[in-house]
Amino acid sequence: MKVLYFDCFAGAAGDMIVGALLDAGLPLEALKHALGSLAIEGWDVSVDRVVKTGVSATRFRVHEHAHIHSAAHSHHDHAGEPHRHSHAPHHSLKEIEAAIGRSALTDAGKARAIAMFRRLGEAEAAIHGTTIDKVHLHEVGALDSIIDIVGAVFAIEWFKADRIVVSPINVGSGMVRTEHGVFPVPAPATVSLVRNAPVYSTGIQSELLTPTGALILTEFATEYGPVPAMKIEHVGYGAGDRDLKETPNVVRVLVGEEDVRRATASAVDEAEAAKAASLRTSMRVVVLECEIDDMNPQIFGVLMEKLYAAGALEVFYSAVQMKKNRPGTLMTIVATPEQRDAMTEIVFRESTTIGIRHQELSRECLDREMVTISTSLGPVRFKVARRDGRILNAQPEFEDLAKLSAERGIPIKDIQALAHKAWLDRK
Repeated sequence: MKVLYFDCFAGAAGDMIVGALLDAGLPLEALKHALGSLAIEGWDVSVDRVVKTGVSATRFRVHEHAHIHSAAHSHHDHAGEPHRHSHAPHHSLKEIEAAIGRSALTDAGKARAIAMFRRLGEAEAAIHGTTIDKVHLHEVGALDSIIDIVGAVFAIEWFKADRIVVSPINVGSGMVRTEHGVFPVPAPATVSLVRNAPVYSTGIQSELLTPTGALILTEFATEYGPVPAMKIEHVGYGAGDRDLKETPNVVRVLVGEEDVRRATASAVDEAEAAKAASLRTSMRVVVLECEIDDMNPQIFGVLMEKLYAAGALEVFYSAVQMKKNRPGTLMTIVATPEQRDAMTEIVFRESTTIGIRHQELSRECLDREMVTISTSLGPVRFKVARRDGRILNAQPEFEDLAKLSAERGIPIKDIQALAHKAWLDRK
């Protein structure tokens, strides 16, 4: 089985991902042909070698013929990424979908690319409190973002990988200036896109993960984690715009074949899994709670995003009846004891509450792992839960079902039934 492993120790952006895949063997002419079939005029792409903190990497660049301007006039878009051609006109979602529809991508590639743009647009709309039809798509409609996203779809499909594994992603830290103001890193759109992916920060004061990078990685990842057992055949480094002192501003992709000793997704090795899950997961957690009845309800969504970005294990809201018969919201946060002060600071800073309760509890969880199962429509990740080595629950990831539904035009409930059957028939 062919494996792609994306090592995101310095985050990722769309052009970095495309650059890494070119460096790993994707033919530039094949990529240019696929992008040229979009029939959007006034641009070109180029590739050159650069050195980032001692690492040689491929830099993928998009050039806008009519709108090239000096770096001194560049500004940051909402992603915090230096806007390569900020005076270029933005394309509407309908224009983008029409361009993809006439492109040379496969039918599955077209469906996936369109679904990705809609997903990014929906994330923008939710953040700004509007609809996808009305949102101003700063990032989605920019020509370089269109090239990056469509190029990444073509590039990843060109490798025909059976498994795509993504490392935990370094998102950076600090603040970023956007079209709407100054926001914390990761930016709101990025947080929305990586909600189910493992992220962290090494404290580098820069926005390392852009919404475009987050979109591509989470769209194609079949699982997250360390480098899988594999025979590495090619390595690619894709360079970003920044020159960081702490680490090379590159994303690395490893291309290879899965170790034949590893159990395949369609025949899970229960004995090895039982050995790995011989101990139940038990830990101490802190539970923080407060009731709020005087806050704009739109703020609750932003507050939840910031708590998750800071490392909260769980955040949920419940409707309650408060003093003077007022309807209110009970906010509950579950985190590690070490995170209590950080969670408290965020709640006091971002909400209207004036008091928070907290208590430490023991939490016991089933051992969990992600297992990819092959189905007749494509791979589906299952979250498998065990206790003392016994499988007690296995559920398909809804995002994978939604992807296949968009690609195939089949109701999600039918794909879910097919996935469950593939799980039961895996032996």
